[in-house]
Amino acid sequence: MADSTENDFLAQLSTMVENNISNEQFGVTELAHAMNMSRSNLLRKVKKETSFSVNQLIRDVRLKRAMQLLQKNTLNVSEVAFQVGFSSTSYFIKCFREYYGYPPGEVGKQPIEEVVSKLLPPPKKISKSILFSAGVVITIAVIGLLYYYRPFFGRTLDRSIAVLPFKNESSDSSNVYFINGLMEATLSNLQKIEALRVISRTSSEKYRYLQKSVPEMAKELNVNYVVEGSGQKIGNEILLNIQLIEARSDKHLWAKQYRRKAEDIFKLQQEVAKNIAQEIEAIITPEEQHRIEKIPTENLEAYDYYLKGREFLYKATGGDLSQAVVFFTKAIELDHRFAAAYANRAIAYYFTDVYQIEKKHVTDLSYNADQAELYDAKLDESLIAKGLAYLIKKEYERAVPYFEKALEYNPNSSLTIHFLSEIYNLYAPNTAKYLEYALIGLRLNIEADSAERGYHYMHLANALIQTGFIDEALDYINQSLKYNPKNPFAIWIRAGILYAKNRDADETRQILSKAVREDSSRFYLIPEIGKMYYLQRDYKKAYPFYKKFMDISEAQKLDIFASPSLTMAVVLDKLGQKEKSIKYVQAFKDFTNNDKSIYRNFSWAMYYAWTHDNQKALAYLKLFSKEDNIQYWVLLLRGDPLVDDLKKTPEFKAIFGDIETRFWKNHQQLKETLEEKGLLEQ
Repeated sequence: MADSTENDFLAQLSTMVENNISNEQFGVTELAHAMNMSRSNLLRKVKKETSFSVNQLIRDVRLKRAMQLLQKNTLNVSEVAFQVGFSSTSYFIKCFREYYGYPPGEVGKQPIEEVVSKLLPPPKKISKSILFSAGVVITIAVIGLLYYYRPFFGRTLDRSIAVLPFKNESSDSSNVYFINGLMEATLSNLQKIEALRVISRTSSEKYRYLQKSVPEMAKELNVNYVVEGSGQKIGNEILLNIQLIEARSDKHLWAKQYRRKAEDIFKLQQEVAKNIAQEIEAIITPEEQHRIEKIPTENLEAYDYYLKGREFLYKATGGDLSQAVVFFTKAIELDHRFAAAYANRAIAYYFTDVYQIEKKHVTDLSYNADQAELYDAKLDESLIAKGLAYLIKKEYERAVPYFEKALEYNPNSSLTIHFLSEIYNLYAPNTAKYLEYALIGLRLNIEADSAERGYHYMHLANALIQTGFIDEALDYINQSLKYNPKNPFAIWIRAGILYAKNRDADETRQILSKAVREDSSRFYLIPEIGKMYYLQRDYKKAYPFYKKFMDISEAQKLDIFASPSLTMAVVLDKLGQKEKSIKYVQAFKDFTNNDKSIYRNFSWAMYYAWTHDNQKALAYLKLFSKEDNIQYWVLLLRGDPLVDDLKKTPEFKAIFGDIETRFWKNHQQLKETLEEKGLLEQ
């Protein structure tokens, strides 16, 4: 039955592509829309059932139809390419050759028995999943055999690559930003190629000053290829040396020296990326090639200011962000249509404001994001900027499509992955999507022996605990703390994981108290200490911690947590401070009124539990019980004093039982998917 369901799904995909086969713009997003699915769900489901990407599947359907048209011998190669959605005949010929083993012009000219004997693998290699990968049972027709066995043809390599920091060989050290710009442009162009897995700049940056061999770095970064570069700018001339190394063997596959005039910098950047992709046999689609060949500005002086701004933006401290804005502004003054400069200025404004209650740059951010989109709506940075313009205003649902589209244009963007992960963790909670993006983020940010790697392990641990993988979460958070033992957020998450595992409030409180004693700036841990007392119904001891946290937050005008908590109201009420209690209840009610997440009904249930209106509380809890992808912390509700009266009712037991059953069913399905992909393996 499962195979039949999979076949039906893949057959529907094939039909949708067939119906739009001449439309070269019909891609992943359009197919997801036609299937009434989110882009991420489509990608995940297709990958699970076929091991192909969605782009591969679309391309395969096009090529299968092309073979049928060519066999009729009524159209030439260019006409067939156009009819199956390839605007570039040369690219069509390249894809066809890689798919079938010979060019389209040879269709009908080769003995079919010879083709079959060359291309078919030994029968023992055939797997059930491959046989059904196109969504229908394999037919006896030879062309069908060629299609379904195609994944075994030729060489298959993991095309994972790291671009190491380029060395500045100029006598002038002030040129470092320029050489870094060449490195980042090479990295950015490679990241646009979906056939590659490109490690982030953050991951590679640590090797700027470390003396390690290429095989050592490759092992730590988990890549098969490494790009090394060095360059210098002498007057109006750029000299760039690039080497491509097969990492495990330390074998130099290719090396080239480029000598170009400064005005040819964009052609140089494009050429380097395309040469590297060609050497490792990565297919570049026409859309990807167009994005790589896009020139950001005709004004080289504006581009120079842009590179200087990027250098400061990468550091992302307060003063650096201000300096980045200065340089992006100078770039825009020289070219008012410079989309990337607008986008990066918007990003700098976002990071300047993000943790402040008083957002000073919302208007500036929105203006720059709009200008970036106006001048280049298909630039991933423009889309990121638009997403941030909505994110800063807490319009999370409007932000998501921009980030997802940015990811389509740049599949290896760790920045986009970061924001999607943050949204599904904090702002529009969805545990399955959070875990998905946390795993992708770890693939692209694979630092070894670094605080960054610890950060990504921390994110993954948080995603795992939210989906109920308690032991796995504990393992990853312990690994995170090995890289950075003083990371307060990792300490916080570990305390929560241990509480989920052991239900020991004293143990959790001791861990958090120790962290605050070691560093008083970790004041955001203070209410968590109070909550442990709250869960033990010791409201007198809980109160000082909640009060201290609220006093600090108000004094510093910080906007750290998305919603006020009812726990403070409960504590104040239990201590007889009714008026103050009502203040926090009203704040919680205001938040819930504006909440658009799946937790809205849960929040209303808690509000009415506070008012002792059990009937309404149960009604909202029942509505919430229908939600999927909820966080594990909901299952700890039985221990919350807010529901002490509510949980005595049989209705509560039934509804909460449904919530638990639904959670663990989703957990099991997610576990099976992750195990199939090997994503839970250490």
